[in-house]
Amino acid sequence: MSDTTAQRYKAPRYKAPPDRELVPRMMVRAMLVLVVSVLALVSYARYTDMPLIATPPDSPVVLERMVVIQAEMSGAATILDQNGALVGNLSPEEGGFISGVGRVLERERTKHGVPLDDPVTITGHADGRISVHDPSTGWGADLMGFGQDNAKAFVRLLTSGAKGSN
Repeated sequence: MSDTTAQRYKAPRYKAPPDRELVPRMMVRAMLVLVVSVLALVSYARYTDMPLIATPPDSPVVLERMVVIQAEMSGAATILDQNGALVGNLSPEEGGFISGVGRVLERERTKHGVPLDDPVTITGHADGRISVHDPSTGWGADLMGFGQDNAKAFVRLLTSGAKGSN
C-alpha cells in the first residue's frame, strides 16, 4: 500500500467538540465532595478512637481444634490433627472451600516467612459461629459470611474424631 492509500484508510479519531464536556463539571465536583467527606469522616473516627461496630460479637469458645490443612490447586484437601493423624481426605468436590482457605493460609505464611505446615485453630463459639485462626501469622476468618454450607464443612472437621477438641 502506498502512503496515500494508508492515510485514506486510517481509522477516524473521535474528538469531542470543544464546546462539549466529556464529564460534566458538576459530576466532577460532586465526586470531589464525596471523597473529601469520606476522608473527613474516617479521619474523625480514627482520631477520636471510636469503637469498631462491624466486628463479630464476643462469644465464649465451646469447641476448639488444632488441624493442619494441606490444600491442592484441584480443590482437594487433606486435614491432619496436630499429631499427624488423618482427620479428613477430601476430594475436589468435597473440599473446595477448605482447600481455598488452605491456599490463603499458604499465601499468608509465605508472606510472613513461617513454616507452611503449622496447625491452625478451628473454633466453635456458643452463638454458633465458626472461626479459623492461624497463630503463626495472626490471620483469621470468621466463617459466618461464607454461607452455611461452607461453615458446615469446618464444623465437620471440628467435631470429627474422638471428641474433636484439644
